[in-house]
This record gives sequence, C-alpha cells and structure tokens, in this order.
Amino acid sequence: MTFVQEWAASDSRRLLRVPTGDDDKFSRGVVGVRTGSDAYPGAAVLGVEAAWRAGAGYVRFVGGRRVADAVIARRPETVATDPSSSPRVDCWVIGSGTDAATRSSAESDALRGLLGGRTPIVVDAGAIDLAIGASAPLIVTPHAGEHARLRHALGLSAPGADRAADAAETARALGGTVLLKGARTLVADPEGRVIGLDPGTGWLATAGTGDVLAGVIGAVLAANPDAATAEVAATGAWLHGAAARIASGSQDGATGHPIVALDVAAALPHAIAELLP
Repeated sequence: MTFVQEWAASDSRRLLRVPTGDDDKFSRGVVGVRTGSDAYPGAAVLGVEAAWRAGAGYVRFVGGRRVADAVIARRPETVATDPSSSPRVDCWVIGSGTDAATRSSAESDALRGLLGGRTPIVVDAGAIDLAIGASAPLIVTPHAGEHARLRHALGLSAPGADRAADAAETARALGGTVLLKGARTLVADPEGRVIGLDPGTGWLATAGTGDVLAGVIGAVLAANPDAATAEVAATGAWLHGAAARIASGSQDGATGHPIVALDVAAALPHAIAELLP
C-alpha cells in the first residue's frame, strides 16, 4: 500500500505570506492564463477570477477576442494579449475549457512551445495530451477519465483500485506532479511522494470548480517559484476545498447548500484570511 501524507492547514500556511511594503504587483507573482475557447469561454473567466482571488499580483490572459472580452468584462484588472504573443510570466495555466480534438495546429504549436520552456505550468483538461515529454516543471490536474487517457498515452496500464499508487506511477512516468481530482484529492510527484486531501464538502462537485482550482494553483505557484510543485498543488487544493466549505456553509459539519464555481472563487480571500496568522 502506498504511503499517503495527509495535508493540513499548517502545511498550506507555509506557502502563504502577507505582502510587505517592499512588495509590488510583480513580486507577488505574475500568472499567465491561456485557457477557454469559443465553446467554453467561462472556463477562462473562472480561472482568471480564481488567480486574482487567490492573491496573484498580476494576471495576463492570452486568448481570442471573444474569450478575452468575457474575461475583461468580469475582471477588468486583467491584461489581455493576442494569442500570438508570449508575455513574461512566473507561471502558466493552460488547457481549461479547451478540447484537444478541436484545437488548431497553431494553438498546439504555441502550447508545445510553452511546455518546452522552463516556466512552470499548470496543465488542465484539453492540454493534458501535450504534457508528455515537456521540459517545463509541470502540475497536471486530471480527473479520473483524463488520468486513464494519460496513463494509456504513457504506456501504463489502466488505473486500478489503488489510486495513490497509480498517481505516483503516472507522475514518475510523466516526470511532473500529478493532482488527481476526485472525492479525495491526491497529489503525487516523480520521486514517489503522495499527498492526500479531503475537500470536506460534496457541494464542490459542480461544473467549473476544476477551472477555479487551476487558477488557484497558478497563483500559489507564481508566488512560490522555489517551492516543491507537489506542495504548491496541495496548497492550492486545500484553499480550494476551504473556500468551498465557506461558500456552501458546510463548515464544522453543517449540511450546507448548493454553490456554483464563482462562489468558490469569491470565498478564496476568506479562506486565505482564516489561514493566515
């Protein structure tokens, strides 16, 4: 049986800090977001919203006009740039709200260029198929179906009953950190470390919350360039779960109530405030 380290509030606290008078928007972390599509523009809105709410000092969105307009309408602080550009950022979030089957060759080439660099990347949804062979430090965030497809592409067997062992094997074969979504979140790195987290509320199982999670991880990653990517991913997942409990009113064992993904993003500052000393 694979050993799983339980991740706690105190572990997450180590990766958060209160800005000082010496900080500016750049020192707090610049997140580049290349997500969403004409079919799913909301994914970009949710990821950008989450990155801002989780404490990013600067968020750049790279994408088409329709998606960029939706992002700016919701978060006018965001700097939107053309897909042909490659702005300097501290990390990238890619893939949310996209479909590999409909991705253009130009977009595939652009994403491969990012993955072939050295800037850390959170890889979600429609970009996971491009993660194999990447040189950039990776945090890949598959759900069960995406994880099975990734393992097949890596030449691994279908997932079995031991999710922790499977996640560790996938991370080792990929050479990057894997955050396996589910009722229990597992984070595995290529060295065999596996971290487990319980989101704490079933209300989190709703459309768009994975897009929020990718944005949260991006903000934590941009602010902690020297931290282990597994710890960054676990901290992002912990904040995501805490925000969901706050938004749904399910703290301290309460039943709670339904939420939507933007509710989770909106509760992120409260989750961070509760965590900080």
